[in-house]
Amino acid sequence: MRIEVICTGDEVLTGKIVNTNFSYISQKLEDFGLSLIWETTVGDDRDSLLLAFQLAGQRADAVIVNGGLGPTVDDLSQEIAARAAGVELALNEEWLARMEAYFTKRSRVMPPNNIKQAMLPAGAEVLDNPVGTACGFAVTIGKARFYFTPGVPRELRRMLEDQIVPRLLAKSGKQTAVFLKRFHSYGIGESHADTLLAGVEALAPDGSVKLGFRAHYPQLETKLTARGSDMDDIRKKLAPVEAEVRKRFGNFILAEDDRTLEGVVLSELEQCKGTLAIVESFTAGQIAARIAHLPGAEKIVRRGIVARELCEVCAAAGLADVPAAITRETAEAVARAAQQLTGATHALAVLIDLDEGVDRIEFAGTVCLAIATAGHAASRRSRIVGGRDWVRLGAVEMGLDCLRRYLQGLPVTERIDFEKVE
Repeated sequence: MRIEVICTGDEVLTGKIVNTNFSYISQKLEDFGLSLIWETTVGDDRDSLLLAFQLAGQRADAVIVNGGLGPTVDDLSQEIAARAAGVELALNEEWLARMEAYFTKRSRVMPPNNIKQAMLPAGAEVLDNPVGTACGFAVTIGKARFYFTPGVPRELRRMLEDQIVPRLLAKSGKQTAVFLKRFHSYGIGESHADTLLAGVEALAPDGSVKLGFRAHYPQLETKLTARGSDMDDIRKKLAPVEAEVRKRFGNFILAEDDRTLEGVVLSELEQCKGTLAIVESFTAGQIAARIAHLPGAEKIVRRGIVARELCEVCAAAGLADVPAAITRETAEAVARAAQQLTGATHALAVLIDLDEGVDRIEFAGTVCLAIATAGHAASRRSRIVGGRDWVRLGAVEMGLDCLRRYLQGLPVTERIDFEKVE
């Protein structure tokens, strides 16, 4: 089945906003083994939209249109879809009632222009949107089935997963029982991961499990897409592949499925009834920001200290003597001082000594980090080469991952692919 995606909007066409919706749609289709053949971006122009719909209706079997379902004058998708399908617009009374109830629940009066969102091509199939007022719909144009989705990311994602992917799977004739298993890792590059996992797909001999990767430094997402007659069948096929991935990746797996590294760290601290103090330099407070907003973090995070200079770090942590340089021993001393000062059960200190390169383009960061408890400390030193953001992101991830490892009783000094050997 040939699938096309059409993204609408002047702001997308001119690059004023980054088209993250297309990225999400294409990744989600790939996860379910659906082939995307074309992508078209078109502005808010009636003639251009009509031509795009007509061309897609001739060459694709299914088309996902994103955007243009709002209440304003530049939202044209319903109008042009009706023209392309050769039908009139008709008021969908049921969706109008849904919108009125949506506004009433929020103690607001629905503006008259929102009625436009309930005007759909006659005979269109409604695609539910439980989190917004933009009514998705499906209609046939030419030989293709078109699925119209809102531009608001959270509304698009809900509609795509709940409404459109099941319809596309059914239309394609593929097995509709599909499950996506995800492993999140830190410290293994994509090419290394591909080598480590060579042959794992063969553990499901009927070809029902597909391996894929998505690299987004500093993490790597490893995906197993499994198909079967039902979920019991899928679990049976997936089990040996899952087990082998865990075996080969070992300690580098930091979370699975929808869990995050910071969520795992918080969960481990909750389980051991622990509390946390964080000391950071050069990270702009990103470690604390990753944890502090999570539900339950207010009971765990005692204090976050952010400073640029080592003397300021030491003063804020309550360390009287300022070491001459950033070393593992310095990080341990800062972590111990912060733990004693705050009374937290655990303290994480991540200190960075940044060397600026020629023309301030290339940087090397020496990361010294330590985790301290009342009677113990663990530390590591690592050298990361790259731009400022690369060093910063790597240091934040390394700090959180080493804390995760420490809490899980794993070694914190295991070598990663992203550090420079000296």
